[in-house]
Amino acid sequence: MSAPVVPAPVSNRRRAVLLVVTAALVLVVAVVSIMVGAYVIPVGDVLKVLAAKTGLTDSTNSLNTSVVWDMRLTRVLLAGAVGAALACSGAAYQGTFRNPLVEPFILGVSAGAACGAGLAVMVDVPLSMQVMAFIFGMLAVWLTYTLSRVRGERPTVTLILAGVVVGSFFSAVFSLFQYAGTDEQLRRLVFWVMGGFYRATWNDVVIVVPATVIGCLLLWRFGWRLNVLSLGDDEARSLGVDPEPLRRWVIVLATALTALAVSVSGIIAWVGLLVPHAARMMVGPDHRFVIPLSATLGAVFVMACDVLARTIHTGEVPISIITSILGAPYLVYLLRTRATHLGASS
Repeated sequence: MSAPVVPAPVSNRRRAVLLVVTAALVLVVAVVSIMVGAYVIPVGDVLKVLAAKTGLTDSTNSLNTSVVWDMRLTRVLLAGAVGAALACSGAAYQGTFRNPLVEPFILGVSAGAACGAGLAVMVDVPLSMQVMAFIFGMLAVWLTYTLSRVRGERPTVTLILAGVVVGSFFSAVFSLFQYAGTDEQLRRLVFWVMGGFYRATWNDVVIVVPATVIGCLLLWRFGWRLNVLSLGDDEARSLGVDPEPLRRWVIVLATALTALAVSVSGIIAWVGLLVPHAARMMVGPDHRFVIPLSATLGAVFVMACDVLARTIHTGEVPISIITSILGAPYLVYLLRTRATHLGASS
């Protein structure tokens, strides 16, 4: 049996270069995403519209302005923010639980958000689907965190098992909504669960983009503490880091980011699981670099998947289908080539 491949150490200079390159790639993919579609707009016209809207030049073609500013730019910005939020949250969760197979939905946030969205569709509540999804996503994780307490502690295994239980409950309630709903309600629920940015508005962008930037920066500030936590709870205490408050704050921040992302886009699979692996393969296990790189790679990945979702078919394909088709082979690759890294024994 061949020995596992051990990645060579990565210098901080190379890590910094990778961060700069991927940040630039975010801008490139964003511009390309605005250009392509059923109506192709040259890059020069895209820049003219953006310049006109920011007051740098006079008004431009009204059709281009409508397509670029009112339709594509909103969903591109929202897709980038959601991708960054899910990937950054996934990296934080994996570091917190010291398990590379953990992803942002492990504590029940996706099932809770789906239940909240379903309740908004089925019952005439004074809150929007997005707000209900966010509230119930946070509620699900709060229940998970509360139920996982055993004799004053929250073992990682108990926390994950509690998340499975809470997620199963909310999934059952959501299934009940699907069973009892009308055809129109069922259609809305199914499309929301599959994920997509066809509902993107500037109101969503104004809320989600700044909140995502702040949340990712806060998680990045915890990067060196996550490095210490990866050594184990006892070692972290000996180095002056109390693991329980740290774990609680990281879970709260990552959950809030995930719930915010899910509330505006629906459930988008694989991003929070696979993108942090890609970042870790590029810069090593140091969370000071894994978290920001995950954010930029997540933004690129989701924006690219959104372009595919609205261009490969005459009708829009739910984005979760695209991420699953692309993500599943990548996980197989990881399992085949980096089994030891994923926790399997050789």
